[in-house]
Formats: sequence, C-alpha cells, structure tokens
Amino acid sequence: MLNNWVVMPTCLPTVLRRCHACASERFRANGKFRVNAHHKLLDAWLLVLCTACGDTAKLTVLERMNVRSVRPELLDRLHDNDPGLAAALLQDPVVRRRNRIALDWDNAWRLDTGGSDHLDREVIDVSVRFEARIPVRPVRLIAEGCGLSRAEVERLITEGKLVSAVRLSGKLSGDFTFMLKR
Repeated sequence: MLNNWVVMPTCLPTVLRRCHACASERFRANGKFRVNAHHKLLDAWLLVLCTACGDTAKLTVLERMNVRSVRPELLDRLHDNDPGLAAALLQDPVVRRRNRIALDWDNAWRLDTGGSDHLDREVIDVSVRFEARIPVRPVRLIAEGCGLSRAEVERLITEGKLVSAVRLSGKLSGDFTFMLKR
C-alpha cells in the first residue's frame, strides 16, 4: 500500500540578504506589499523586515509596468496584502534572482505522514509530495517520518534496504518515492 507524505510550509521562509543598516543577513517577510503608481506605470514591492534592527527592505516585484499589462487579479492581491501571493513570489526564481536573495526554510515547514500506522510494516512504499519548493534532505524526511535516526537511514541505504529512483543524498525540493524494507 502506497503511503502519501506531504512536505508543507508552515510560514514564510526567512529571506537571506544583507541589511544596509546593521549588516545582518536575515529578513522576515510578513506578506505586506507596497504599490506605487507613476501616471500609467506601476511599481510593486514585497516588504521584508530585518530580524536584527527592524529596518524595512523592498523586494522588487513589478518595475515600471504599464497599468494595462498588469492583471486586475494580481493588482487586487497586491493591494490586499495576500500572504499566498507573497509565498509564491518568494519562490519565484525570477524575483529571487532580480533581488539577489536566497531563502532559509529552517523551522518553516513540517512533514505530514498521515499517521503512524506504517511504522510496524515490513515493507513501506512512500510517495513524498512537496507543496512548495522547500529544499530538504531526503534522509532527514525519511528519518522523521519513520521514527529512525539519520545514521540508521544512511545504514539502510548502504545495505540496499532503502531504495529510490532519485539520489537520496543531498537536498531535494521535488516529489519523489522510496521503498523501505526492514
């Protein structure tokens, strides 16, 4: 029987970028936007706060866009400070590259295994789905989901009792499956 696990965000990730005021490198996004109009041109920014000094920085979302080229739904979401839009924009590679930021997902996600009834079975077949592009080590997910230590998971991989079509070392942010034989 296939078990479905889900890696889901619990809050917005920490934004890694140098603060101009205090040289800290961590910002907290709270989902607030600023939209500014220059005649028929719009600018929009996602506001982030420095975790050390509280200084505000602006991450560019739209820059000198013609008002007619911006979808009305997007504009409404910007004006409403939609946290879902903030989460989507933080994960957008174009926005991250434009603003020269990285994301830190520590303590911003959780693993939902759907219960612990799979722990006593001899063979566990699991499909792991990511609701957001959260880079996590598969060994950590498997250890947390199966109630094992990371060293035990590494041992099971080397013994061939834990197999997957993807490489389980390193970090993944995409869906994968694995099978554990005890």
